[in-house]
Amino acid sequence: MTSRPVLTPAGDTASSPAGVTPLSPLPDEPLRLTFRQRLSRWDVRFAPYLYISPFFLLFLVVGMFPLVFTGWVSVHEWSLIGGKGEFVGLDNYRAVFEDRYFWRALRNTVSIFLLSSIPQVLIALLLAGLLDTTLRGRTFWRMSILLPFVVAPAAVALIFGNLFGDRYGLINSALDVVGIDAIAWHVNTLASHVAIASMVNWRWTGYNALILLAAMQAVPRDLYESASIDGAGRVRQFFSITVPMVKPTLIFVIITSTIGGLQIFTEARLFDNVGLGGSDRQWQTVTLYLWELGWRLRNLGMASAVAWLLFVFICLVALLNLYLSRRIAGGVGRRVTR
Repeated sequence: MTSRPVLTPAGDTASSPAGVTPLSPLPDEPLRLTFRQRLSRWDVRFAPYLYISPFFLLFLVVGMFPLVFTGWVSVHEWSLIGGKGEFVGLDNYRAVFEDRYFWRALRNTVSIFLLSSIPQVLIALLLAGLLDTTLRGRTFWRMSILLPFVVAPAAVALIFGNLFGDRYGLINSALDVVGIDAIAWHVNTLASHVAIASMVNWRWTGYNALILLAAMQAVPRDLYESASIDGAGRVRQFFSITVPMVKPTLIFVIITSTIGGLQIFTEARLFDNVGLGGSDRQWQTVTLYLWELGWRLRNLGMASAVAWLLFVFICLVALLNLYLSRRIAGGVGRRVTR
């Protein structure tokens, strides 16, 4: 009977039985994959990046490149007609800081932002809570609150411009009926801010309410049933269950309202026939000031500097809003847990 070779460590002849030939271990050979197997491996590895690449390519073209190019223009003497001039460093930023109209525009922007964003989020939260209940005709009301959003901003500004007219406006006519003096909406600074903020709130409140409503409908209904059994009313359920559960969506709405409120342009631009922010710049916002520098004075260097300053300011305010929102929402959640 012939003996079979047995794989043993190379050179270990003493421990090998008689008639058994020791074999050395075979070298490791690389696994050869077929083309289809290699293609499948590449698909698993690179396909997710290809799927999301259109967004990043589009963002680079329409987002990142204009941002970087605006920064480049802001450090040059750049005119709309003559094009690129000499490098001036931070002189454009210095000229913006020394211009009193910039600080007035910044004050107007913050004032309109506070008068629009805060009531907008609060009213949207309240409307979403009402639409989340067993209300008759809920579909009709949900569609109705979205109608202001689909109306053209120019039409909204023109309607509200006549509504807040100084002489023949509907609001002043109603005030005259009850014996109250007419309000100079296009002259008084605070009154003009209230009028413009009303346009913004009317257009965006329903949109934010639908976003919050979608988050509220994802809250488990068992929580409300348990709270009802424990004796909690609708108001207590809203503040103890609904608000903490929709906290991420609420923070998102606050951040987007902040960004939109600080970039307000259309409503302020169309509030009167001139469109420069009032005779004494009573409601001229930073974006209107930027538009005036770039398209009326044709100073693109200073306009780009204003754009970058506005970008930094929006980022700082958004981060502050994010911090405060998390602190407030976290405090509400801890009180509910206790």
